[in-house]
Amino acid sequence: MTRRPSIALPDALVSDLWRMNPWWEGGSLPLLPPTRRYLVDQIHRRLQLRLAPAVVVRGPRQIGKTTAQLQVVQDLLDRGVPPRNLFRVQADDLSDIKGISEPILRFADWYEQEILGKSLNDAAHEGTPAYLFFDEIQNLKDWAPQLKSLVDHSTTQAVITGSSALRIEMGRDSLAGRISTIEAGVLSLTEIAAFRGIDLGPPFLPDNGLEPLTRRELWLDLREHGRRLAEPRDETFRVFSERGGYPLVHQLAGTPWSYLADQLNETVIKRVVRHDLRSRRRDAALLEQVFLLACRYAGQAPGPHLLARESQRVLGSEVAPRRAQQALRLLADSLLLRLVEPLELRLKKTRGAAKICLADHGLRASWLQEIVPLDPAALEREPHLSLLAGRIAESVTGATLSTISHLDLAHLPARSDQPEIDFVLTIGTKRIPLEVKYQKKLDPLQDTEGLRRFIEKAANNAPFGILVCQVDEGAVVDPRIVTLPLSSLMLLR
Repeated sequence: MTRRPSIALPDALVSDLWRMNPWWEGGSLPLLPPTRRYLVDQIHRRLQLRLAPAVVVRGPRQIGKTTAQLQVVQDLLDRGVPPRNLFRVQADDLSDIKGISEPILRFADWYEQEILGKSLNDAAHEGTPAYLFFDEIQNLKDWAPQLKSLVDHSTTQAVITGSSALRIEMGRDSLAGRISTIEAGVLSLTEIAAFRGIDLGPPFLPDNGLEPLTRRELWLDLREHGRRLAEPRDETFRVFSERGGYPLVHQLAGTPWSYLADQLNETVIKRVVRHDLRSRRRDAALLEQVFLLACRYAGQAPGPHLLARESQRVLGSEVAPRRAQQALRLLADSLLLRLVEPLELRLKKTRGAAKICLADHGLRASWLQEIVPLDPAALEREPHLSLLAGRIAESVTGATLSTISHLDLAHLPARSDQPEIDFVLTIGTKRIPLEVKYQKKLDPLQDTEGLRRFIEKAANNAPFGILVCQVDEGAVVDPRIVTLPLSSLMLLR
């Protein structure tokens, strides 16, 4: 019988792995915040259902993916899982890894031999399966085929996080049927309430598929849900308006915004531009300028020629539209922003550029050093900002909807026979148009024209439309249109 060759990793790397797994020797995890994101429950639910051997959590930096992963580890330890049956690798914090071929597989080999003392399959057969955790997995070269090989030949469950949309999406193709993906954004309104000690209850949308979104009754119930919780909802929306949704800004609620803005710029935006994208030999100055333009044009769909022309004016050197568009796509890959593509009708994409929705309007406030209120009461004191607030509200709406896993989201540019539709939700064969009119008073005809025309075209198969505004009052009297404020829409997740 041929023995399996022993795996020797560099000493420094072994030390890193032991530091990342202090529970192996009875040590404590890092001090974790008492407040938990719903993300933790979503991960547990998928592990319990065993929908796939790997759970992938995809979201931008600094939104709490690592913390959620560690809280899952702590829960498993508390439930009696043997400490050595939990193996965690933080892939963006490893030394001496570049020379290792197929690092995920070699880590698994080393873990089986040196820590678990048996194969992953033997542990599963003995009733004590092992759990594997990989944080920021996109930093490991060719991670997807390695993970596929690992879960195809070993009985285990893995929890994976990543902050690269493209590289995680590319891995999804080779991992078809082997992963269950969770789209994670910044804190939802209900999570901000929990951080602030406000009772808003759980998210309104159950974590069990998209079909409920196709029912008009769900949106009517959401509107009434928001009205019942109007006081805590509005209080939470006010602090979201002031600071956005990054966990940091609510964990340090007493810290002045100027300090938090500097921290967001340093640990989120500059980290992505100067570190995460650095290996691709990109122009950091162009990336920063295009992100600034993305902040300026949040909620809009600027074309590549406009981005190139404005970048060139600031940078003082020629910028081709293709380079400006590539920079925008790279920023979307990092999940600092979401690009909502034009709607495809009859297998033909409508002409137009992608709509920019920032991961969080707090990034806009920090990078531009410009605070635009979304809270209706604050906005009433600064009415000159209403137009800009409307565009940011559209960006917030797109970001909120983009974190509903597997939701097909698009926008419809204006055409000769159809006004622009801000967002179109496609679920199965149904399309649900959504317009953002961020104002207190609505014109029942002018502000609903786009929705009505879309609904009235039989080919669109639109059972109803949604109109997002500022406040509860003034709902449009049209049974085909559900009107609700942005603050209630955000209670979905």
